[in-house]
Order: sequence, then C-alpha cells, then structure tokens
Amino acid sequence: MQAKKVEYITTRATPEVVQRGGGLIRPQHGTQSISEVGRSYMDIQAPMASAFQLVSILPGANVMTSDPFGISPNTNISVRGLNGDALGYVLEGMPLNDIAAYNGYPNQFADTENYSKIGLQQGSADLDSPILNAAGGLMKLSFLDPALKPGGFASFSYGSFNTRRGFIRLETGEIGHSGVRGFVSYSNTHADNWRSGGYDTRQHIDFRLLKEWGQGSHASLLGSWNKADTSYYPFTSLADWKTYGTHSGKLTQHFQPGENSTNYWRLARDPEETLYVGAPVHLRFNQRFSFDITPYAQSAYGNFPYGSTLSSTGNYYGSQPVSSLPVRDGQTVRADYTQRSYRAGVNMAFHAHYKWNDFVMGYWYDYSDDNERQPFTSVGDDGSAANIWADKRRNRILMSDGNPYLAGAFHTMSQTNALYIGDHISLMDDSLAMDIGFKEVMLHRWGTNDVPGSQRNVTSNRQEPLPRFGLRWNITKQDQIFLNVNTNFRAPAVSAYYNSYAGVDANGAANGSISQAGTNHLKNEYSVAEEFGYRRTGDWLTASLTFFNYNFRNRQIQTGEANNPNIITTINAGKQTSRGVDVELGTRPWHHISPYASFEYLHTSIDNNIATGGDILPTAGKTAIRSPHFQVGAGLRYDDGHFFSMITMHYMSHQYSTFMNDERIPSIMTADLSLGYRFNNVGFLHQPTLRLNLSNISNQRYLSGVNSTALNAHDTTGLHGTRISGSAPGYYIGAPFAALASLTAGF
Repeated sequence: MQAKKVEYITTRATPEVVQRGGGLIRPQHGTQSISEVGRSYMDIQAPMASAFQLVSILPGANVMTSDPFGISPNTNISVRGLNGDALGYVLEGMPLNDIAAYNGYPNQFADTENYSKIGLQQGSADLDSPILNAAGGLMKLSFLDPALKPGGFASFSYGSFNTRRGFIRLETGEIGHSGVRGFVSYSNTHADNWRSGGYDTRQHIDFRLLKEWGQGSHASLLGSWNKADTSYYPFTSLADWKTYGTHSGKLTQHFQPGENSTNYWRLARDPEETLYVGAPVHLRFNQRFSFDITPYAQSAYGNFPYGSTLSSTGNYYGSQPVSSLPVRDGQTVRADYTQRSYRAGVNMAFHAHYKWNDFVMGYWYDYSDDNERQPFTSVGDDGSAANIWADKRRNRILMSDGNPYLAGAFHTMSQTNALYIGDHISLMDDSLAMDIGFKEVMLHRWGTNDVPGSQRNVTSNRQEPLPRFGLRWNITKQDQIFLNVNTNFRAPAVSAYYNSYAGVDANGAANGSISQAGTNHLKNEYSVAEEFGYRRTGDWLTASLTFFNYNFRNRQIQTGEANNPNIITTINAGKQTSRGVDVELGTRPWHHISPYASFEYLHTSIDNNIATGGDILPTAGKTAIRSPHFQVGAGLRYDDGHFFSMITMHYMSHQYSTFMNDERIPSIMTADLSLGYRFNNVGFLHQPTLRLNLSNISNQRYLSGVNSTALNAHDTTGLHGTRISGSAPGYYIGAPFAALASLTAGF
C-alpha cells in the first residue's frame, strides 16, 4: 500500500483542500451531521489553543473559557444546549472523558500541533464509540501520521500576561527498512493568571509510532502525558459581576491572616498529571474481512483545592464527632479534593463485506478504578503548603488515631460490557446508503463510602439497549440528503451514589447529618435524537443544513457545588424537548479570500414541573438552561501562500442559568484576529513563519457561560404555596484582549 501523505503544519497546501471556509469545513458523506476543522485552520490559530477553542465557531458550539490561551481547566463546552459532560471525547479510538463525572479537560489533551483534524459530531456518537455519556454528541480527535523522512518542527510563542511556550516535535522517518515511523513532541507553557493571583504551568509529551503493511493493514502506538500546575479562575454570581466586574471573587496576591486568609491564590493551586496510551490496530485479511482492535490504558491524579478554616473541636468525620484536631481555632488550611483514577479497556470489531453489505460486530470492555478523597493540608505562615498534591500522609491534618481527617471519601470501581452489531448498506453505486445498528451497554458499579455513617457499600447494575438508523442519498454528484434516528444514554456521575455528611443544625453548627443523600436509583438519562439534512459539495460551495430534534427523559444536569465548583452534584430535571436547525457553509478561495459561516436556531422546553423542598416548582414550558436561541459564527480568511490573515466572530444570544428562567446572562459577541507571514525556505529551515494571534480584539467584558446552575435564583412560591428559597448560579468570566506572537519552522 502506498504510504499516506503527511500534512505538515508548515506545508503550503492547495487552496481547494486547505482553505475551504478557511479550513473550517470539509465535505461529509455520512448519515450523521458532523463539522470538522482541518490542519490549515489550526496552523494559523494560537499554538496552545485547546480543542474546545478550535471548534468554538462550529454550529451549536458554545465554549466557556476563563483564560485566553486554553491552559486553565476552568473551561467547558456545550453543544446544542447540552453540557460538556454529555459529550464523548475520543482520541484515535480511545476515550478521554473523566471516568467519574464524564467531563472533558482539553488542557490535558494533545498539543494542537499534533492534530490532523478535530470533528464535532453534534447529534450522537458513533455505534462503536467507547463512551457511556454521549447523549449530546461526540468530539473526535485525530493525530497526524508520522512523517516519511526524518525531521521535525519547532515553535516559540510569547504574549500577554507573561505567556511563553516552547514546542518541538522530532520525526524519525522510516526506521531502517522496518516500515515503522514515529514522532515524539514536548511542550512547556507558562502564563500568569490575568484576573487573580498566581500562574499556570504545563508540560506535555505526545508520541506516535505507526506501521503500515499489506493492502491497508496498519498498527500504531500512541499516547499523551500531561503535567500541569494551574491557578484558579473564580466563578462569579450575577450580582457580584454587576458590582465588581472582572474583580469578582479575585484571589489575593499576598497571604493576609485573618478574615480574608482563605482567599489567597496559593490555597487554590490545582496540580494534575495524566497519561493516556492506546494501540489501535487495523488488520485487513482480504477484500471481504477485516478486524479492528484498540486496547488502551489511562491514569490520572489531580487535586482541586480551595482555602478553608478548621477549628480544633466541633468537627465531624462522616457522621462521627472528632474529639480534637491539631489545629488552632480558625486556622487557615487547604481543603483538598483529590482524585486518583485508573482505567483500561479494549474495543474490538470484526468487519465483513458481502455484496452491498458491510457488517460489523463488536465488543467494548472497560474497567475503571476511581478514588476520591477530601483531606486537609496545613499551610505555613506565608500561606503556602509543603505539598500541593496532598498525596503524602505526613502533610495532611491527622486525627488522634493517626488517620487523615477527611470531609468525604468514596472509592468506585466500574465495569462496562457493550456489544454492538450493525450493517452499512450501499446501493445504486453508493448513491444510496443506510446504516442500521444496535448496541447493548451493561454497566456494573460497586464502591464504598469510606467515612463513618449510615452508608458503606454501594452497588449498581444498569443495562441499556440502543438501536439506531441512518440514511444518506446522493441526489446528484454534488447534492445529498441524510437522516438518522439514534438513541443515546448517560449513566449518573459516580458522586450521585454517595452520602455527604456535612449537615448543620439550626444554629449553623456541624452535626454530622446527611447533607446530600446518595442513591443508586437515579435513572439513566435517555434520549432519542433525530436529524434530517441537506448537503452541497460543489466546486465552489460546501454547505449543510440540518434540522434536529431531541426528546429526553430523566434529563441529568451536573452542576458545581456552591463552596467548591469542582465538586459535582447531579440534578434529575425530568423530560426535555430540544429542536432547531444548524447551517454551515464555506467556499473555495476567490482571489485568496475564503469565507465561512455557521448559524444555529435552538428551541428547548422543560416538559415537566420539578419537585423540591416539599413542593413543586412550575418549570413546565420554561426554556432549558445553557440553551441560547441563536448562535452565529463567521470567519474570513486571506492567504496568498506567504501573507495570511483571518478574522473570526462568534455571537450567542442570552441563555438561562435557572430552571425557573429567573436569571440569565446577556448575549455575547467576540472576535479574534490571526495574521502572519510565511518565508521561503532558509537553509535547513522549512517555511519559517511569523504569526500574531489577537483574541477578543474589542476587549469585551463578558460572562462566557454558565458553570453552576440553580432551580431558581429568586425566592419562588411553589404550586402548593411553599416559599422556595433561591440560590445564585455561578458563571465563567471571559478573558480580555490578549496577544500572542509565535515563530515556527520545520526542519
């Protein structure tokens, strides 16, 4: 088989391939809607831009950021109004979601320079996707193939807020005559926190080995290692935002003992280390039979802390009182929330081609071990902790029996078995194609609540059948219609299973009672998603129009706790209907100019009232949270092979943060600008390039999205006359204007 051509990020590709819509649109021929950004678009964006930021102007995508360059984990994405925990994240066939809460953390994913493309599948996941939560779609990340010849690529960037980053990728070329080739890359990033105390650091390694042989067989070994130490970007309430603006919740630069001592930035340092390794293999036996297998393994450890105080007495360990702790009354401490997880699995599928049928029969197995603890770490007179990782017993605050004092602790194991079968039917010389499939997912969880109390062992068995159907018809060589009906589900986050013993009495004193009751009876979220669309793939215009409809039951909403938004709680919001239309179009370059545009109209409805506080809130008919009615994205690119520039814009109408629709954030419109120049080859350097990326060029002060939701923001009278107290939702504060200059070159 002829080796694949590698698309280097410094290679000047043809306008038709690279610059349709400025690199933001690609022809699609499947039965589901999907939008993709290509290598050429990524080439002119900020080198450290996260996967979320790179898809931010695609149809339906709403990216919530806290920093301008994508380093902070305080970020999120929603698609068609569905939160990021309802999306699956897959890199070359291996899952990347957090195994406990399903969230995706793009700062832990691969470096931007190593992607070949990023796909956002807005409606549903693929039949063979190894994920448990994708009621809202799928983000598919693809690595570059290693180069055929030895060489490499390097870049250096410097910009606003003392941001600096170095990146280098080394290519082996073919190793001997083995047919094996590979790359390894390393990056190091630093940036100051723009609105609060502290700074962010990130070290990252990506690697891939690839072997191709025969008539289409190939195997690879790939992985990503990430180690980050990030500062905290505080969320804000709407009232604080109106009063303090970007200074809302600002952490202090210097430790101030006393009433404000817990607001020191070092108390919120967030260290994380992750490793993802996968080995996808495709074996093609002959023209009829092939086999795919992707084993993977992952490990992760992180600490999500915040500043707090402890007293020597009056504490509870679970439901049991603690006689005393070795602290001064009111002593400042780091309240840590540590998560250590391991995961391993394999996804395999056998393919058989017979006449017009391509059959697939597959099996996915996944095992995970998630251990979450809430210890406390003492800090010195300067407010710093000896060990911000909180992974050593000697640094933790201990009880009199020598065990760490914990505010909470649970340990969960999960085992997933999924069987799937499908058929891709191609008729009329592939003018008509149908996808028929069925997937049965079986999830078994068991765990322990490791603090004293009424709950010890937890177990749950879940089983979900997921049928699907899709059709694509090529009306002409350039025009096609497609439709699909897919079923999706999401199991509850593991935190929903466990009791929390943080209750207080009428005077506000801790009493060890249950503050949140865990349950293994929370039902799976289940959705039926339908799409009907039209695509045009012409010589000049590439476009798509997609109508969509979702019907949810047992709608699960994950939200951050008020005292620590990194701790996730789950709300069952009952039934919901979402429907709308996505539009996307881009053209080939005309006099080096190529435009892109996307649009979404979204209408959502909560279909039932919600019980709370012994009463019922009248939420039926209200608009769902995080669901803006209108979104518009646009890009305009000029590229003559040497000079290039691109301006992108994103508009999003207001969105509600409460189920009662009594609080919302206003509409948002931001714009970014990229410009640069590619030089001719200089000696051994291939196309040295100078690039300037300007984000939020109008320096908007805005709330970029909803972090924590609420049933009602203001006191509300329930249907039975009870006064139901309101609580304030939390919001992401968007970053101001920022500039980043980069010098890149291949060699």
